[in-house]
Amino acid sequence: MAGSGLLSNVKSQLTFWRVVFFIIVVLGLYSTFIRLYEGLGAATNLSDKFPWGLWIGFDVMCGVGLGAGGFTMAAMVYIFNIKRFKPIVRPSILTAFLGYVLVIMALLLDIGQPHRIWHAIIWWNPHSVLFEVAWCVMLYTTVLALEFSPAVLERLKFEKLSRFIKNLLIPLVILGVLLSMLHQSSLGSLFLIVPEKLYPLWYTPLLPVLFFISSVAVGFAMVIFESYLSARAFSKNLERPLVMELARIIVFVLSLYLVLKLIDMTRRETWQYLFVNRTETYFFWAEWIIGVFAPMILLATPRIRKHQLALFWSVLMVIIGFVMSRLNIAITGMESYSQAGYFPSWMEISITIFIVAMGFAVFRFVVKNFPVFEKSHTVSLSQRPIRIQVQDTPLTETNM
Repeated sequence: MAGSGLLSNVKSQLTFWRVVFFIIVVLGLYSTFIRLYEGLGAATNLSDKFPWGLWIGFDVMCGVGLGAGGFTMAAMVYIFNIKRFKPIVRPSILTAFLGYVLVIMALLLDIGQPHRIWHAIIWWNPHSVLFEVAWCVMLYTTVLALEFSPAVLERLKFEKLSRFIKNLLIPLVILGVLLSMLHQSSLGSLFLIVPEKLYPLWYTPLLPVLFFISSVAVGFAMVIFESYLSARAFSKNLERPLVMELARIIVFVLSLYLVLKLIDMTRRETWQYLFVNRTETYFFWAEWIIGVFAPMILLATPRIRKHQLALFWSVLMVIIGFVMSRLNIAITGMESYSQAGYFPSWMEISITIFIVAMGFAVFRFVVKNFPVFEKSHTVSLSQRPIRIQVQDTPLTETNM
């Protein structure tokens, strides 16, 4: 009887997503072992002609950008004193912190000699953009850890230390914003040295500016994305007025991004490349339709902003478009010059999925064990909102 009870308990715990997560972890750990034991050549499709692939294009360049919600929300609350956004600051900082930690993990796997990753601390090369990015990422990850530490200290009942850190939040946030502005833009500066290698649709002297502006847009999108998923996963109310306001800000930021890009293309006379029958053309149009034009129109529509699911899919388009943009710059736009076709190996893909899955798992663990969301915004399972669709009007909610 005891054995059958244990067996039934195990079966009840084996949900579909837990099985999927287990498979992802096993494949990810195996691929990581092959990468560390046998080297980059055995685990990746990278080469001397094409040394930067998925791990740089997605894990690093996208990972850093997707963590921009931390500095944007912290700046709005603690620098611009917009206190109504405070309920979503802490989960935004947690998302950013985990994102940066995972970026560091990805870098450990991508560089040829991972055991030398600390060399940037001792041997300085101030003329290198990568050196500046390395230091900014290290320092900003530390800042994020300090910004989130009050949640850990509150859980551990270290009240005095928690209050001390909270008193330092404003200077920490200011430092974090400065560091974020530096390395978000510097990721674009990396490609300024390859004007003849990066395809003209993506190369521009404004790359640092465009990188920073796009990171702000996707940062707000990630805040809405995380808020929606958290509301569903952890039985909490979605801060609807706040996410609707953030959606309006995204429209403004994307509009600024679009105007700057159009002015730049006019100045450099690159419009002709929009109609060339090439792979780069199709990827560029897909990036802009999915990540800029469509979400601008959708998020500018009040009816879409009021509808939870429609809002979620709209900001998801912003995120997908951002990822496509970074991958296009790091991979698609560089392939024609290198004359080396590149598609990531299954090990590269499995490690990337493994890193993302670990981010979700750690976020879930932290939320369940530390005060990430304000108590006043948490509801029990029995109080979960019931959504009622009334013809074509936006969703309304009532608590039973």
